[in-house]
Amino acid sequence: MNKIALVTGANKGIGHEVARQLSERGYTVVAAARNEARGREAVERLRASGAQAHFLLLDTTDAASIARAADNIQRDFGVLDVLVNNAAIKLEFHPAPPSEATMEVVRETFETNVFGVIAVIQAMLPLLRKSKAGRIVNVSSGLASLTLSAIPGTKFHVKPMLSYNVAKAAVNSITVQFANELREAGIKVNSADPGYTHTDMTLNQGGKPVARGAGVIVRLAVLDDDGPTGAFFDENGPMPW
Repeated sequence: MNKIALVTGANKGIGHEVARQLSERGYTVVAAARNEARGREAVERLRASGAQAHFLLLDTTDAASIARAADNIQRDFGVLDVLVNNAAIKLEFHPAPPSEATMEVVRETFETNVFGVIAVIQAMLPLLRKSKAGRIVNVSSGLASLTLSAIPGTKFHVKPMLSYNVAKAAVNSITVQFANELREAGIKVNSADPGYTHTDMTLNQGGKPVARGAGVIVRLAVLDDDGPTGAFFDENGPMPW
């Protein structure tokens, strides 16, 4: 049986492209989305390109939805080899002074971008432990880098968005904590920065094509046994925390 990869937020943008590229590498892709109609349309597009793709209804902010999703993967496949935590929201856009951020926006962002990532990892871990080479990729952002954000004049320094940037920094910490626990189990956990990509999240202003942005995520999803874990990468290599 082909290796099984679950991609959250796979109905469009980077998530959809990650699913497509993994399918090209021979993976059976479980394309998850919280909107059933859009998710099924995305799976039809994947299948039309020759992918072995299956739709999974999954709302990463809903504990019952996450539990059902894990049960469905257990029933249909019995194992999970790759988990790509791609589903995320961005409710603020530059300029967005932290002093003006509302707690409602911060809480809503954390529900999806942080708590959702933790909940999905915990629910899928029993399935990932059944894999001979489990891989978890958490989609982060260069804006999460405390090092780069602290350097005056950089593109990261001039975009101090409180909810999105801080949430993605938390995702990086999540990566390290799970990598530390799962290292001996052979499950590799890494963060990926796709860069400023042309997607809805960037209001289609990102200059990087989606296929290129998805590349680093896919590379981390298919790491060999001697590959890294507990690290942060963009397309050029390791990123500073």
